[in-house]
Amino acid sequence: MVHTKLISTRKNVFSTVANIIGDSDVIDMTVGSSDFQCPEKLLDLANHFMRNGHNNYSPLEGVEELREVLAGIIERQHQRVYHPQHEITITAGSVQAATTAITSFVGDGDEVIIFEPTFDSYVPAVEINGARPVYVSLKQPDFHIDWQEVRKMISSKTKMIILNTPHNPTGAVISEEDIKQLTRLVNGTNIVILADESFEHLVYDNRSHFSVAKYPELAERSIVISSFGAAYNINGWGIAWAAAPQKLMKEFRKVHQFQVFNVNTPLQHALAEFLKEDTSYLDLSDRYQGKRNYFNRLMKDSLFEFTPTQGSYFQIMDYSNISTEDDITFAKRLAVEHGIAAVPVSVFQHEKNQNHLLRFCFAKSNETLDAAAERLCQITCLV
Repeated sequence: MVHTKLISTRKNVFSTVANIIGDSDVIDMTVGSSDFQCPEKLLDLANHFMRNGHNNYSPLEGVEELREVLAGIIERQHQRVYHPQHEITITAGSVQAATTAITSFVGDGDEVIIFEPTFDSYVPAVEINGARPVYVSLKQPDFHIDWQEVRKMISSKTKMIILNTPHNPTGAVISEEDIKQLTRLVNGTNIVILADESFEHLVYDNRSHFSVAKYPELAERSIVISSFGAAYNINGWGIAWAAAPQKLMKEFRKVHQFQVFNVNTPLQHALAEFLKEDTSYLDLSDRYQGKRNYFNRLMKDSLFEFTPTQGSYFQIMDYSNISTEDDITFAKRLAVEHGIAAVPVSVFQHEKNQNHLLRFCFAKSNETLDAAAERLCQITCLV
């Protein structure tokens, strides 16, 4: 008899989206990737390091030069010093980093607090390791955290809290008050915090990104994950990193070395060299806020309702004025009948709901946004 280690039977987001799109000729606003190109200099550096003998294994913790550059960036941005030798590890993308962190600290009988909707890789990693996800719903319309509810969910079995900011899929950004609440909540416990901050460079409307790395009480119990995938349009390179105090990183690396060991060596060298001089990621918020505002202006005359996203390059749209169908059915109708593909938010939740929400990626050219909005604004009430 086959015994499953994965309790959940739901498909991942990409499988669901592929089924929705099918063979239709649609404008794809689903996958979290942009229409924009990787910087030419970064491509040249990647080619240089591939052609000049940097194609063997890198150390299990990652290329030293990249770890040193990242340590400097983190210190400048968050005033936290991570030792590049012992406290930063390069990973094969943020999903691997999160999965490794969960595997390193979570086991049979443990509980993990997960804010929902949630990025779809967290729950399977928790369940595969024999632990139980404990769900806390983010509160609409801005998808904020109700810390009183979180407090009620904490038990002696709580081993980890997973924090994702800016949040995927909702784009919500935690505030400094959230940081204070989290600090009070974990004080006096052995709870580990996994902070996925992969969209840290995309925060809007004069908000700030409050990394847990900036707060000593939280940093001492946290594994922080980030990436330049979204910043430089290199998600496909599969390079991210984890930063944590040495006592935590030691455990992280024990698992990492047998899950992946090596991350693409020449691309690590290229990114390290590029980051020594480039700081364009500091201006990304303005660029993507412009994209968000442009798309939302185009959508103001549609029947969709929305609250402007606070971060990331995702915009949640409510179609309650159009249809009472569940979001997967409506997303299929949207793709087949109107030629627009969006992600139903229910695929980020463990139970079906009646929220009638879709996630749109607006990291697109103006021409694509124009065409998409034109189709979406033509949709009338279906039921």
